[in-house]
Amino acid sequence: MKTWYRIGVVFVVSMMTGTALFGQTQTTKKELSVEESYLQESVEMMVIREQARAESRDMKLVALEYIGDAIKGGRANPEIQKTLEYLALEGIVYQAREGGVGRLTNNYPDVRTKAAQYLGELGTKEAKDILVKMVLSDPEPMVLTEAIKSLGKIGTNDNDEVTTAISWIVTRFDILNPDNILALSALESYEKIAEKNGGIKDPSVVRTIIRIAEGNYIRPVQTRARETLNTLRKYTAQQNNKANTQSSGQK
Repeated sequence: MKTWYRIGVVFVVSMMTGTALFGQTQTTKKELSVEESYLQESVEMMVIREQARAESRDMKLVALEYIGDAIKGGRANPEIQKTLEYLALEGIVYQAREGGVGRLTNNYPDVRTKAAQYLGELGTKEAKDILVKMVLSDPEPMVLTEAIKSLGKIGTNDNDEVTTAISWIVTRFDILNPDNILALSALESYEKIAEKNGGIKDPSVVRTIIRIAEGNYIRPVQTRARETLNTLRKYTAQQNNKANTQSSGQK
C-alpha cells in the first residue's frame, strides 16, 4: 500500500514540476515576444525618423507610408506625432536653403499635404495644434485644403480657435484669389465641427459663409454655402429651444 502511495506522490510531483517548467517556458516565450515587439517598433520608429529627415522627397513620402501603416495598425506614438509635425511644417517653419541664404531646398507641398491627412487620422489635441499652425502659415491651397479637412475630422474647437483660423485663411484667399476647393473644404469642416459641438457660436464663421455664398465662386460652392448656413441656423434654433425649456422648468 505504501509503495502505491509513494508512486502516486512521485507522479503528482512530476506533474507539478512539468507544469511549472511548461509555465516558465511559456512565460519566457511571452517575454521574448514582448521584447521582440518593442525592438521591432523601435526599429520602425528609427527608420521613419531617418527617412523623414532625409533630403530626398521620395524618402519623405516613404516615411509617410510607414506612418500611415503605423496609425492604421494602432502603433501611433509621440515619435510618430513629432515626425508628422516636422513633415507638416518643413519648408515653412523648418527651412533649408542653398548656402544658407539662397533658394529653398526642402519645399514639398505634397509631403505637407499627406502629413496633414495623417494628423487628422491621429486626432490628438497636439495634432490639432499642428494643423492650426499649418492653416495660419502655409501658402499652398492643396496643403491648406487637407489641413482644414483634418481639423473638421478632429472636430475640437476650444475658444473658437479652429473656426477662427479656418475663417481667416478663407477670407485671405477670398480677397486675393478665391479658391473653390479651399472654400468647399471649409464649409464641410464647419458642418462637422458644428455636429460635434452642437453648433458654432463664432461670428467669423457666419461672415465667411456669407462671403462664399455671395462671392466669386462656382454655383455649386455658393449653394453649399447657403446649405451650411441653414444647418448652422438649425443648431442655433435647437440651442434656443433648449434654453427656453430649461428656463420654463425653473419657474
